[in-house]
Amino acid sequence: MNIEELYGIYLRCGQVTTDSRRCPEGSLFFALRGATFDGNAYAMQALRAGCARAVVDDAEAAGQDGRLILVDDVLSTLQQLAAHHRRTWGGPVLQVTGTNGKTTTKELLHAVLSRGRRVLCTEGNLNNHIGVPLTLLRIRAGEHDMAVVETGANHPGEIAALCRMVQADWGIVTNVGRAHLEGFGGFEGVKRTKGELYDDLRRRGGRVLVNGEDDVLVQMLLSRGFVLGRDALPYVEARVTAAAPFLAIEWRDGASQSWHSVGTALVGAYNLGNLRAAITAGLCFGIAPAEIDEALASYRPTNSRSELRQAGSNRLIVDAYNANPSSMEAALANFAALGADGHKMVILGDMRELGEESLEEHRRVVRQLQKMSLERTWLVGEEFGKVAPAGMCVFSDVDAVKAALRKDIPRHATILVKGSNGTKLWQLPDFIASL
Repeated sequence: MNIEELYGIYLRCGQVTTDSRRCPEGSLFFALRGATFDGNAYAMQALRAGCARAVVDDAEAAGQDGRLILVDDVLSTLQQLAAHHRRTWGGPVLQVTGTNGKTTTKELLHAVLSRGRRVLCTEGNLNNHIGVPLTLLRIRAGEHDMAVVETGANHPGEIAALCRMVQADWGIVTNVGRAHLEGFGGFEGVKRTKGELYDDLRRRGGRVLVNGEDDVLVQMLLSRGFVLGRDALPYVEARVTAAAPFLAIEWRDGASQSWHSVGTALVGAYNLGNLRAAITAGLCFGIAPAEIDEALASYRPTNSRSELRQAGSNRLIVDAYNANPSSMEAALANFAALGADGHKMVILGDMRELGEESLEEHRRVVRQLQKMSLERTWLVGEEFGKVAPAGMCVFSDVDAVKAALRKDIPRHATILVKGSNGTKLWQLPDFIASL
């Protein structure tokens, strides 16, 4: 079966699924393989649960039912189908990548652009080789006239592969920092991989929204032949007016002398760049400044990203979805500047996938902590355990933290909770609130 024939089946089915436990009536099931499962074994279950057809790559499994479609590789077929659908749909796509802030930026872009367009955006952080094609296949010609697609990577070449599916018209690299160093082979590898979005846009004549104050990003663009102001539009001028703890900003574009004041529900001055990206995109796509202001002011962060949560008598700053050296440094700098009447506490989890640089990066965090005025410092994980000096409490995992909190819950404290997703510190806000 060629991709055109499969595309016809997809259009008749209306939607795809990769989970045999979630099979909308009449949908198309893709039997993906994983490290611990083989979707081929669940294809018949998916048909019984409501799917109209199923795509498999096991010849023996394919013989069980005429509704099963045999292909060479299910994942590759899913990606090819998504790329074909994106080309056929043809609307503008804005692609977002970067070390930090890409999910928040994507959400802010959606909030702003939805004020004037029917925008589909990536759900959650489904930004990898499976999530991106699933996102593209959610686009509906009658429902959407624009898409915002988040793309992530932890190895060289992954952004380039996602670009071939997304075929973006516009692109944003939020920043380039120290993350996934093990997979990228160091900071230069991070730059090259994030720059794959610029390479793709340059090759196809796309445009870039760039933070003109970020020398690394500007140099990455200039080295690829982009011309600022023509191929790449600098961010608008913006500045922080308050961050205690909610972020308030003022902004203006180059054609205006008047400043717009916006109060947000985001915590952390490091979100200024994310807000500027959304403002710039809004202006590029014709969203009125007043609508941009209202969209930013009404946005509420979720998923443990720059959230302020009340848990009993404690105020929690929750940024526990992920962590890397760059985001950890920014979060701690913001926390140090935050007034909290002396009752400050941090609960920090290990930063993962740093390879040979892991211990030095964790030592760097410890040195930053030692310069801060903190009532309590709790570190979680094996890497912090190797470098923490005497006097800093170290816990093996989140369960050990919970046990300590049961015995000694803080009161009337402001607490920063941050760590890589694998440390599971995102469990702590609800746990603290329950005590």
